Parts: sequence; structure tokens; C-alpha cells
Amino acid sequence: MSDHFVVTGASQGIGAAIARRFARSFPTCTLSLLARNEERLLRVAADCSDFGAVAHIYPCDLTNTSAVASACGKLLSDSGTPTLCVNNAGAFQPGGIVDTTPEHFRQQLDVNLTSAFLVTKNLVPKMIEAGSGHVIFIASIASIRGYPSGIAYCASKHGLLGLARALREETKETGVRITSILPGATFTASWEGSGVAEDRLMPADDIAEAVRGAFQMSERTVVEELMLRPQMGDV
Repeated sequence: MSDHFVVTGASQGIGAAIARRFARSFPTCTLSLLARNEERLLRVAADCSDFGAVAHIYPCDLTNTSAVASACGKLLSDSGTPTLCVNNAGAFQPGGIVDTTPEHFRQQLDVNLTSAFLVTKNLVPKMIEAGSGHVIFIASIASIRGYPSGIAYCASKHGLLGLARALREETKETGVRITSILPGATFTASWEGSGVAEDRLMPADDIAEAVRGAFQMSERTVVEELMLRPQMGDV
């Protein structure tokens, strides 16, 4: 049976890079790609298919409990229990304590944290039942330090790392591996118009390669947390 890889936020940026990297590295795999934007998901799926992978798309609001349950039920029915789930979906909206509204704060928590909880809750029980599987969370340097004008983002990413750490303790005797990847500034759409040069940031492909490397460890080893920063340090 071929590997089944689930990637959320797969329509662009780091998620799209991860999907393409796994399609290229495992050309007989099946990919389940989740994100809001169907048009961009179709383009990423077509790229993955060019490498020989089977790519299914599941356009979905990952902050919506019933929508996530429906999408996960469908991908489980279509392709079986995932070998790997990469919780990558997320967004950055700047804001300090004065200008961050409660609505803005809750939105960042929903996109960056609740979405990962919902996907994981729907898929991990099947992995536990199978006695194998791997969940990778794309956290952030903002999971371990604060940034000015990043109140909601830092809070959500700290929460994501806490979720991953708790899940690691809960599943370590089940055969399911849990990994957190903590990238620093990475060249994605979030940096468009920022004035920061592309070569000052890490390429999304490097994050995808780190995910692949963590996944390919033997079953006796788990990369619990992996930090990546631009060569010249944080931006």
C-alpha cells in the first residue's frame, strides 16, 4: 500500500512546497491537500501529479468544525489512514496590544491553532488504531519568543507548540510520532510588499526538505522539535 500524506494549507507557500517535495520524493504516494482556495489547490495537485503522485484536493475552511470533520472523513474514505499529516495551515496578521481587536485575536487562534487541533483530532485516532503514523506541526520561531506587533500570532504559535508537546506525551507509546518544525522568516506571500529582500529569507523548499528529513527517520527515532533560521538570523 502506498504512503498517504495529508498537507493542510497546501495551496501556496510552505504547504505547496511540502506537497511538491513529497510528490517528487515518493512518486507512488497519495496526497490529500487541504486549503480554502480550490483554484490554487488544483494547480499544486497538477504539479504533484506530474511527478507521478495521486493528488486529491479537499477545499475546506479549516477553522470550521463540521467542514474539517467532513473533509477528513472523505480523505480517510478515499485513501485510508494517513502515513503522515502535516499541519501547516496558518496566517500572519500584524498587530500590537493596542490595535489588536478581540475578533482579530480569535481569528489568529482559529487559523493557526484551532485548525491544527481539528485536523489532528479527526486523524490521529486512526493512526493510533493502526499503531503508526506521523504528525508534523509547522510552528514558528514565534512559538518560543515574542515579537513586537505580533500579539495574536505569537500567542497562537506558542499554543501550537504546546499542542504538539502535549500530543507527543500522549502518543509516544502508540507508535505515532509527533514533530514540530520551527522556521524563522521564510519567503512566502506573507512577506510580499515588506521590503525585505528574498535572499534574506529562507526558501520554502528548505522547510519542505526539513519536513521530509524528519519523516524519513527510522521508526526508532523521532525529531521532536527542529528550529530553522535564516543564515543571518531573525528578520
